[in-house]
Amino acid sequence: MSRIGKKPVPIPEKVKVAVSGNTVNVEGPKGKLQWAFDRTLSVVVDDAARQVRVQRPDDQRRSRALHGLTRALIANMVRGVTEGYQRGLELYGTGYSVNVQGRKLVLQCGFARPVEKPMPPGIEIQVDVAATRGNDTPARFWVRGPDKQLVGEFAAEVRHLKPPEPYLGKGFRYLGEHIRRKAGKTFVGGATT
Repeated sequence: MSRIGKKPVPIPEKVKVAVSGNTVNVEGPKGKLQWAFDRTLSVVVDDAARQVRVQRPDDQRRSRALHGLTRALIANMVRGVTEGYQRGLELYGTGYSVNVQGRKLVLQCGFARPVEKPMPPGIEIQVDVAATRGNDTPARFWVRGPDKQLVGEFAAEVRHLKPPEPYLGKGFRYLGEHIRRKAGKTFVGGATT
């Protein structure tokens, strides 16, 4: 049996979990999440023990894989509506900046015009440092929300706009990400003929 799949998911006090058909609904202080799981599996909510169990019909390879996956995704949903998820990003480059205007993330990152990226529902942006100060102090901001997949996807889309380049290090990088730097071209002086 799947070691991850057989562990029950504990339900915290302020969280409600409901299953209807093949859909799991999780509601908590940080929001609501909904996910449709595979029809071959069964998800059982035990209100007395305050836990969710995932059961599979057989021991085929696909069933075993879906068993652990479903349990992990439900655990992520429960954690998301209680604690939430966040991903930190830094923007390196002289004159680059990050701002939030309404439900849009406005980025000045070396293009002719500012880049406006609309935020999906459930995503919040907190800007710690709005503008870069040379190459020493980058612009820093956080992508936050209850849906782990949506937070990661939005952060990846923003990073993809201007990935870090290896020579000067300009561009977006995740907080704590190390970029392998390359040495630039060197000029060898005095070519004689």
